[in-house]
Amino acid sequence: QVQLVESGGGLVQAGGSLRLSCAASGRTFNNYAMGWFRQAPGKEREFVAAISWSGGSTYYADSVKGRFTISRHNAKNTVYLQMNSLKPEDTAVYYCAVKAGGPLGVKAGRADYWGQGTQVTVSS
Repeated sequence: QVQLVESGGGLVQAGGSLRLSCAASGRTFNNYAMGWFRQAPGKEREFVAAISWSGGSTYYADSVKGRFTISRHNAKNTVYLQMNSLKPEDTAVYYCAVKAGGPLGVKAGRADYWGQGTQVTVSS
């Protein structure tokens, strides 16, 4: 059974940083893209970032470009999201997403697997 377990969320002041992790297990993830989405209260889930299997291709939402960095460690089946210069509008539940193939499928929201989410709260 595939499991995606996110960690690293929490409460941080505006301007601060957090690093999210998502560990995948339950199968081999060769040639799987990985990514992150978020959902704020009363809003739809939105794309944040995605990364290819090799790590050579990355995609970001305009709202996080220059502040967030996605990376992965394939030997650990783990994807990370380094979040810097956090703003109150970054407050949301952050979800990990994994999909066979390229990162554009993740970006489009067509993930094969989703995590349970981790709460990120940014205070002003």
